[in-house]
This record gives sequence, C-alpha cells and structure tokens, in this order.
Amino acid sequence: MADAKRHLMICTCERSMPLDREVIARGCGGCGITQANHLCGADLPLFREAIARGEPVTVACTQEAPLFREVAAETSFVDLIFANIRENGGWSKDAGSAGPKAAALLAAAEPEQAVAPISFESDGIILIYGRDEAAIEAGRRLAGRLDITVLLSHPENVAPRPVDDFPVLKGDIRTAHGHLGAFELTIDGFALPSPSSREVLRFGVSRDGAVSNCDIILDLTGNPPLFPAPDLRAGYLRADPRDPLAVERAIFQAGDLVGTFDKPVFIRFDASLCAHSRSGITGCRRCLDLCPAGAITPNGDAVAIDPAICGGCGFCAAACPTGAATYAVPGPEGQIGRLRTMLSAYHAAGGRQATVLFHDADHGEPLVDALARYGDGLPANVIPFRVNEVTQVGPESIAATLAYGGSDVVFLTRERPRHDIAGLRQVVDWSNTTATALGFGSDAVRIIQADDPDRLRADLDDIPLRGEIAEPSSFMPLGGRRSLMETAFRELHHAAPSPVERIALSQGAPFGSVDLDVGRCTLCHACVTACPTGALSAEPDRPMLRFAEIACVQCGLCEATCPEDAITLDPRLDFVAWEAPRRTLKEEEPFLCISCGTPFGTKSTIERIVAKLEEKHWMYRGANANHLDLVRMCENCRATAMVHEGFDPSAPQRRPVLTTDDFLRARDAGKDSGSAG
Repeated sequence: MADAKRHLMICTCERSMPLDREVIARGCGGCGITQANHLCGADLPLFREAIARGEPVTVACTQEAPLFREVAAETSFVDLIFANIRENGGWSKDAGSAGPKAAALLAAAEPEQAVAPISFESDGIILIYGRDEAAIEAGRRLAGRLDITVLLSHPENVAPRPVDDFPVLKGDIRTAHGHLGAFELTIDGFALPSPSSREVLRFGVSRDGAVSNCDIILDLTGNPPLFPAPDLRAGYLRADPRDPLAVERAIFQAGDLVGTFDKPVFIRFDASLCAHSRSGITGCRRCLDLCPAGAITPNGDAVAIDPAICGGCGFCAAACPTGAATYAVPGPEGQIGRLRTMLSAYHAAGGRQATVLFHDADHGEPLVDALARYGDGLPANVIPFRVNEVTQVGPESIAATLAYGGSDVVFLTRERPRHDIAGLRQVVDWSNTTATALGFGSDAVRIIQADDPDRLRADLDDIPLRGEIAEPSSFMPLGGRRSLMETAFRELHHAAPSPVERIALSQGAPFGSVDLDVGRCTLCHACVTACPTGALSAEPDRPMLRFAEIACVQCGLCEATCPEDAITLDPRLDFVAWEAPRRTLKEEEPFLCISCGTPFGTKSTIERIVAKLEEKHWMYRGANANHLDLVRMCENCRATAMVHEGFDPSAPQRRPVLTTDDFLRARDAGKDSGSAG
C-alpha cells in the first residue's frame, strides 16, 4: 500500500462476516490492525483511540463513512480513507476464504481523487420540442421555474390556448449543437402561431434556416435523438411521450437545471503527441471513430476534445496509441499503481487465482451490492476494481494485471450498454490474442454483460481455474502512457508461461511494423517527414530509410503519405524487434555531384531522371544535352552553374531553327497520311 504505516480498523459488522486478522496482516505488512465487532456503535471508542494517535487510518467500512468522518472532524483528523470488504467479500458463501481479498482491498484503498471541473451556466431558458399538447402541458408545468418556448413538429389538432403565457412555435430542428447553457439550433419550417386561430392552432408563413439558442432542450417528440449518445449530453433531456413516467422524470430533471454546474474534465489531451494528421493527410482516427458523444473533431494536425460534450466513456484514452489522450480519473499511472498494490497484497496474504473485476459505480457497484445482500456474493478470488467507466481501461492496464499475477481480467457491463462498446471489445481482442500466445490461457480477458446479480455470479463461476505464473512482475508504473504500455507488455512477456518472440495482431492495434516495397520506394523520405514518433528516420549523409519498431504506433501516416504506395502497416508485437537497434529498410549508393563530389540523392533516382529528360524533353537533347549536367549537380553547384551560364529552365526557350528541308519533309509526310486515309 502507498503508506505501510497506516492503521487498519476492521469490523465483523455485528459478527455478520468472518475476518482473518492474520491473513490480512500478512497482506498488509507493517500495518497496525484493530479488530472490532460493532465499530460504528459499541466499539466506536476504538476508532477515537486510533485517530487520537495521529496515524493515517483506513476503515474497512463504507456504509458508516459519514459517521466516522464526523467523529474525525471533531479533532480535525483528515487522513482517513475507507474500503468496502463486506459487500465485496465478507458477505459471500465463500467468505471463509476471502481473507486475501480483504487484504488486497484494504491495501489498495485510496482517497477519492479531486478532478478539475468545467462549469456550465444555465439561466433556465428551455426549448420544449414536441408534437402535440403533451409538450405544451410540459411547458405549463415548468413555466414558474424556467423561461419556456415550445416548438411543435408537424402539429395537428392542437387547441389554441386562452392565454399565450409562453411562445408556442412550429418547426423542425435540422441541426443541434452545444451543451447545457449553450445550445444552438437550426430550425426549418419555422413559423409563428396565428392569433386568430379558432378551432385548432394555425401558423403563419414558414421559413427555413432559423437559428435559436437555449440553455436546456426537453425532447418529447419520440423521434430519434438530436445528438449521438444523448444520455451523455449535458442539458439534453429526452422522453418518449407515450411513457408518462419518463416524461415526469424529464420534467423534474429540467426544473433543476438552473444555475452553475460543474462537470469533471475526464480526458487530459496533449496535442503535440497526436498522430491524427500531417500536411493535410489523415493518419490515426481511432478516437474520432470511437467517440460516442461526438466530442472529438479534427483540428489541424491534431484533434480537439470538447470537455463540455465529453461523456467520460474513455474510449479515446484506451485506444490512443501515443498517449496524447489519457484518462484523468485516475490516470494510467495511478490505475496501474493500485493494481500493483492490490495484487501484491493478495499474493502476500496467500491468495491464488485472482480475477480482477473492472466495474463502474453506476451499474457494477449496485450489482455487486445486490449479489452480496440477496445472493451468494462474489467468489473469494474475484477482486472488484471500481473505475469511472470500464471502457476507459486500456491494454496497458490489462497487460499489467496479468504480469502482476492476475489470472483473469473481467469487464462488467450492462446487458444493453448505454453506448456501443466496440472499442472495449477491440482492446479485449488484442489482449486475448496476446495472452493466449504467451501461454496465459484462452479467454483470460472477457466481458460479462449482466443486469442480474445471480447471472453475474454464474458467469464468474464459469471462469476456469488456470495455472499461475512462477514469478509475477513487480515493476513500478512510471512515465507517460505510451511508456507504460511498452513496459507493461515487456513485463508481460518476461512473466509469460510460454513466451514467444512475435504475435500477430488485428488492425488498429497500437504496436507493429511497416512492410516496405523496396522496388517501389524512391527514398523520397516523405514518410520520415510525416512520422509523428520518429519510428521512421533518415540519415543525413547516406540515402537510406531506417525503422525503430518500438516507436511505431500504427497511425498510418506513412502509409497514407507515401507517393509510391510502397508502405503497408503490419500490426504485431515483436519483442525481439523492440530490443533491437533501428533496422535499415532500404539503402542505396548516393549520387556524387559531378562538380564538387558532394553526395546527394540516390544514384538510381538521378540516373532515372536523366534518362527520362533525355528521352522526353527537347530542352535536354542535341545542342542542349549539356543541360543534363545541372541534374547531376548538388543544389549549390547547380545554382552557381545556372548563374554563370545564364540558364533559366523556367524562361521561354529558343526552339530549334527549322530549314526549308524540314518544312518539305513535313509536307510530304502529310500527303502520305492523306492518301493512306
């Protein structure tokens, strides 16, 4: 654990679960331990004694955390963190053997991380978008709290209101942009109501392209959503008008969206590491293709991530091959550090066959809680690991888990996830391919989609027992995300039961090589200029192309940039190539300047250019053949020769003088072709 001197307060919760103090002590070596049966009640003085000593304290209870914080505040004690060993292990049919898991959870317990927020300002200007009187009724319900405008799409048989206390307009939203406090809508068929409407509400002349701004949108049309991943868009509320309960819930939520609201900035982004584009040519599109919320857009050579739209799914961070995008809560270094601490404590306490269960707080935590309260609880070897979103977990964390001695990695999602989890499936696929090839067993990484606690337990019980690695890694997670990725996979290879040198991966993997068609390559070095990581390089004094596989992120910029189509990507893990020095993909003899002997270009390229000019262009034939020497000179000598000889290839050139014989031959040739016709 981060601080080996922490004092652990463990409790049987009124003897509702067994505790093995000795096992916990082995896993959390160096920690003092106080054991109680009713720490939040009769044994509360034990807690007061512990904080009075001034030692950092970890309490093995989250249910009564408010009480313990209140008691600690009486003496201004702040170094207090909590771990849940009851629902996560003690309340289980396997509780008698859950001591190592309790040690792991206590060792890895950390305080909640503070995240820099972004703020939204909403003045309560709401657009209610509907089809009929249900939208107008929602407006009446909210009129006392919000500034209401109702927009009806193709309204029919809507009765006029006795008093127009808020605008009711007609139109269809063509496009919608923005977020809470800053929506901008483009509306077609926009029209104002006629004040003389009698039996039904009628509207005047309509127009397209009207622009409207609002703070909140309440969509009651029942149509497809205005935004991708609509549940992630702050300020956009949507309900099926045929579902009264959903409409009530949306109206209630809308009424509270006035004021200032903070939202975490989920993603840290370093544009200097982005491999999206160079010189107008697109390379890596992983984040753009995966983002469900539409928060990522091209921005020159990099992309831009709008934190106000970002829903925090973490797909971009998990897929980014360079580390330009990293998750902030927690970052990859902190996440892998917790995994290291947790698995180290688990093994030190005698635990075996550890399965790490990644889950979120919104779905996974209540499911684990329900399984503990009403079912068989989690198996003793399943260690839950809460993250903000399971889709934020990248291949580096999976590789680290297996390298640290975890037997299996499981991601818990809803049966019907809120957004497509294709990115997670891709990461699981790469990781399984690697784990299988290295001897960790097939399906060591898996996704469980469950909404029922008993289904979760059954799926966890179906995971087969595996052989354990002889020497788990203990590497410290240091450096940026790309460096962590490389280290984690190296350590995975070192710890592997059956290490192999090379593993083929599917397209989109963050590691690999490039295949060069040597015959096509002209050593123009356009690929070197485009490569954002320096994986491809040139040498200043010899025409060659070199490659360092460890630096390649498979962004595709070299493949897209190459004018000769000589490069293709080869996604793979090649552990030997990672350790090897740069290899030469192609090398040629340099051409030596005929004037000063300076090497420039390649011999084959200069000879090919000379041959083409001599064959195709009159400026370099006959009396002008000496102009070819300019091609054979280096840049400096060429400039000197052009000045001294007065040769300007861009100026109008004198064509050869034609004689009478030339005209006669041309005339005779024309007659012959005419008679032949």
